[in-house]
Parts: sequence; C-alpha cells; structure tokens
Amino acid sequence: MPEVVFGPGKAPAQLAEIFCRLAGAGANVLATRVSPEQVSAVQARIPAAAHNEVARTLTLKQDDRTPGKGVIVVVSAGTSDIPVAEEAAVAADIMGNKVERIYDVGVAGLHRLLTYRDSLMNARVLIVCAGMEGALPSVVGGLVGVPVIAVPTSVGYGASFQGLTALLAMMNSCASNVAVVNIDNGFGAAYVASLINRL
Repeated sequence: MPEVVFGPGKAPAQLAEIFCRLAGAGANVLATRVSPEQVSAVQARIPAAAHNEVARTLTLKQDDRTPGKGVIVVVSAGTSDIPVAEEAAVAADIMGNKVERIYDVGVAGLHRLLTYRDSLMNARVLIVCAGMEGALPSVVGGLVGVPVIAVPTSVGYGASFQGLTALLAMMNSCASNVAVVNIDNGFGAAYVASLINRL
C-alpha cells in the first residue's frame, strides 16, 4: 500500500506537493484529516481528487484492483461516531477492499444491530467504532468468528475522558477476537483490516 499523507501540521502547498508526487507514481493516494484549505490546494492541481467531508479525507483512485479477499464491514455505534467510521471506510476502500457500512447500531438500541446479522456474519473483518462506554465491539465480537478491530472514539460525556473510557473498555473486552487501535484512529483500523483481508 502506498504512503498515506497525514494532513495536520502541513501547509496547504506542502500537502498539495506531497499528494501530487504520490499521484505521479500511478498508485492510489490517500490524505487524512485534511482541512478545507488543503483540499482546495490539492484540487487546484488535481481536480479528480475526491474529498469526503465527513471523513476529512482526500483520495485519488488510479488503481481499481481489489486485493482484499472478502468484505470489510465498518460499524458505528452512533451517528456521532460516523466521522471516524467514514475515515475507516474510505481508507479501506482506497486500499483495495470491498467495504460495507452499518451505522447507528449501538447498544442503546441493540435490535438495530441484529437487523444486520447476515452482513456481520459474512464479513471477513469488522471495524467497530464506538464512544461513550465502548461496549459495541465486545457485542459484535461475541456474534462473529472473525477479527474485530475496535476503534474508540472521543464521543461522550465528561467521564468518557475524550475516548479514554471507551479505549480501556475495549482493551478489557472479554471477546477474544477483538483488537484495539488508538482513539479516533479509523485509518489505523482500516490498514490492519486491509492486511488481514489480504491473507
């Protein structure tokens, strides 16, 4: 997989130059956590670069091959978790995977998750994003027999400590198939899921 550009800390002109150099190699290009100014700078030079405002990503797809063997299903507990889930979904897609999204199916309305049981069972890898108490990856992990990449999000009230509560809950999951990435790290989850999906 090609190098990915992390947007924060880069001037718009810097990000545009890096993006253009990567694009010149003919591979797919992904930039994460981009600002509107960075998007404008890149699209001025590469109009085909696609901006996902929710995910805060910028992509250029030049290689349509799909080395992923199965489907990566991206799940979000709540609507507030969707930006992190979308970052994961966009990253997994640009890395050559078939991606399915299941959003707003958290434990506060568990019946919504069970509606998608067939999709969950057919996934090769799942990415599950949740804030608050971070319980959803454990629930999903108990339903499926494949790897679950848990992504704690910085969503929640005061005692969620900007995602720390969800992170610790996920790390203490009793579901043996759950692995955890850092808070709000949708990209990292997508990268690991992509590697698993190529095996």
